[in-house]
Amino acid sequence: MRQFLTAVALLAAAVVPAKAADQSRVEAIVSERCSLCHGMKGDSVSAVFPRLAGQHWEYVAKQLAEFKSGKRKSETMQPQAENLTPAEMQALGKYFESKQVPGRQIRDAELLGVGKYIFQRGNPFSGLPACASCHGDNGHGTAQLPRLAGQHPRYTEEQIKQFNTRERNNDNAVMHTVASKLTELETHAVAAYIATLD
Repeated sequence: MRQFLTAVALLAAAVVPAKAADQSRVEAIVSERCSLCHGMKGDSVSAVFPRLAGQHWEYVAKQLAEFKSGKRKSETMQPQAENLTPAEMQALGKYFESKQVPGRQIRDAELLGVGKYIFQRGNPFSGLPACASCHGDNGHGTAQLPRLAGQHPRYTEEQIKQFNTRERNNDNAVMHTVASKLTELETHAVAAYIATLD
């Protein structure tokens, strides 16, 4: 029994440094590759780059894999993802998922009213479904569908436009149809509303 307990203790001691090494590897990748655009905590200060904090790890890992394979096109992201292993992609996803991102304040109450309506109810006159029907009432998404809450309005608008023109063709089976029904005002308004969600 004593030998068994000693073996268990040795195994436990061996596991702790491995976890620490994994975490230090992830932090090194974030520092070397991710932080310039997305920030160390996934809270990008530039509206051009998405906020990754709070995003589902499965979704982050999937997007990294699709950047690597070329299924999702990006001259910026493809080289960043090209030598990441699936385990590193998952670890990066978990790293960013553990971070928090607060909603932003938008001053235009009337625009937010339009955005809230579109997000929660869609537009029955054009056949536009509510964003909340897939992404949830608070925009938190699922493992398969991205968290939208707190995202930069400009980034959200750009992704909607890319879905509409099929410039972004991954995850596009549903989003092309949705994006094609949004007017420019609705797109602008719903992106502003999404930014305010926590």
